[in-house]
Amino acid sequence: MERDRNSVACLFALSFCVVLALPSLGQQNSSIVPNNFKLDMETAARLRPQLMEQSIPAAAGRYATGQQVFAKLVGQAELPAGLKVTWELRIVEDGMLNSYASPDGTVYVESGMAQLAGSSAGLWAAILAHEIAHVIGRDWARRYLYQRSLESGNAGIIVLDDPGTSPGSWSDSQKASADLGRFCRQLEVDADRAGLMLMARAGYHPDFVPALHHLLHAEESGATPSSLNAMHPCWEERDRELSAAYVSESIEFDHRWPERYASPGGNPPIVVFADEPKVRRMGSSQWEIQIPLRCQNLAGAVEVVLRAASAHPSLTRNLSEDSLEDANENVRQLTGCTSPKTTITFLLSSADRPRNSRWTDVYVVDSWGAILTRTDLPKLTR
Repeated sequence: MERDRNSVACLFALSFCVVLALPSLGQQNSSIVPNNFKLDMETAARLRPQLMEQSIPAAAGRYATGQQVFAKLVGQAELPAGLKVTWELRIVEDGMLNSYASPDGTVYVESGMAQLAGSSAGLWAAILAHEIAHVIGRDWARRYLYQRSLESGNAGIIVLDDPGTSPGSWSDSQKASADLGRFCRQLEVDADRAGLMLMARAGYHPDFVPALHHLLHAEESGATPSSLNAMHPCWEERDRELSAAYVSESIEFDHRWPERYASPGGNPPIVVFADEPKVRRMGSSQWEIQIPLRCQNLAGAVEVVLRAASAHPSLTRNLSEDSLEDANENVRQLTGCTSPKTTITFLLSSADRPRNSRWTDVYVVDSWGAILTRTDLPKLTR
């Protein structure tokens, strides 16, 4: 059953693609999908019984916040002409950190992701607006048609494991896989962008999107190598690609909700953007580590924690009992992060590092000890 559930989820995962984020959410160039194309809806209908069995409605109880946010977002969504869906939010209680949408308008949020959002209407909005944008854009159909176009060009996407494949076909397949990955990475960013527009209109500050991305990045266990074939952009790439949209949609939000606290999502969250740390060797056993930070919506201070460990732990947002509180393993600094680009500098020596451990990554936490962002630390050369 677990294998079946995963195979179904993969069909509707976050890699669904939105081609363009245009001024109207209801006009995302849907003509790319022919009017007579029905395979996406037929596939959704075929898989729906299995997906229903593996999920529960989010209408009440601990997921009520998500349901309320979902209703506000779909109330602002504009469907392209001819697209008919039935909006529904369901929870998959498997503890995983994921969400995905079916072409028929059903959005599935796995319980790990739901727990990460908790009672924050803004984080729920960041999760759900992205998925709603996928549905509006008929993303399953677009990805399917794009992949078929690659195959019809003799790219032969699924032939890499065929021992009889010629070197020429193998090369074409590599290019096709890279093209598909590039296509979907860009379209994921555009889904984020369309979701930002929807959030601003519905009353959820766009800063909840980078806040969510940084939380998800913090949950990952170490650096993930980039790949030309990856279907999702890395979190740093998303921040870069969406920087202008964060600003423009924040302006739109403030125009619609001049009193931020009175909006459905309330005040925007603290967001910290941490650039890649710069490491400079100062001597045979000394290093200077500089961490450039940019903070938004911060009143007070945040703490920058340089962490040493033998292994990367599984972290949660509530860190009061976590290893980040262990002063014997970590070096930390407080900062008000008041300048447009604040640089935190650590001077380290071999004596600063606990025995049988290495400096692994940098965390920024708020005054309650909750993670705001994480960035990986380059390996210190001896």
